[in-house]
Order: sequence, then C-alpha cells, then structure tokens
Amino acid sequence: MKKYDFTFEKKGKMVYISHLDVMMLFRRAVRRAAVPFVLTKGFSPRVKISIPKALKLGVESSNEEMSLWLNDEMARDEVMRLINMELPKEIKILN
Repeated sequence: MKKYDFTFEKKGKMVYISHLDVMMLFRRAVRRAAVPFVLTKGFSPRVKISIPKALKLGVESSNEEMSLWLNDEMARDEVMRLINMELPKEIKILN
C-alpha cells in the first residue's frame, strides 16, 4: 500500500459543492480512472481518500490537500493524469 499526497484546485461553479460532495467526486473519479485504489475497512467500503481541511462553500482555492492510497505503486504523474481526465474542468489535481 502506497500513500500519495496531492494538492488540487477548486474554482468556478465547483465552489458551490460541499466538502462531502468533493469527497464523493474524487472517489468516483478514482474508480473511473481505474487506478489500483485501496478500500476502507468496514460495512460499506469506500475508496480510501483523505481531504483534511473542509473548504467553505463559495470560496475558491488552489492549494487544497488530498491523500490517496493505492495498492500498487504507480508513477505520480500518471496517477494525476488519469484522475484529472475524469474530473470536471473546475477541479484539477496540481501536484
């Protein structure tokens, strides 16, 4: 299991979606990107992602932190490219 730390931006109309919806958006994007993600343990397993700081509604940001766990090691740039292809244009993983 390998942990990847990323920063992402949230701009445009996407500033009006909640923190929980951003989490769900990233989980769906990771599943569609077909990267080897880790599932959480428990009754309803989910893609293991952490976004430690919740951004207020209506606020743009270009320095939000996110952690993602993968089963297999992949090139960081490849993970970013695959996930960014599945995200809306107003949300983008930067580095």
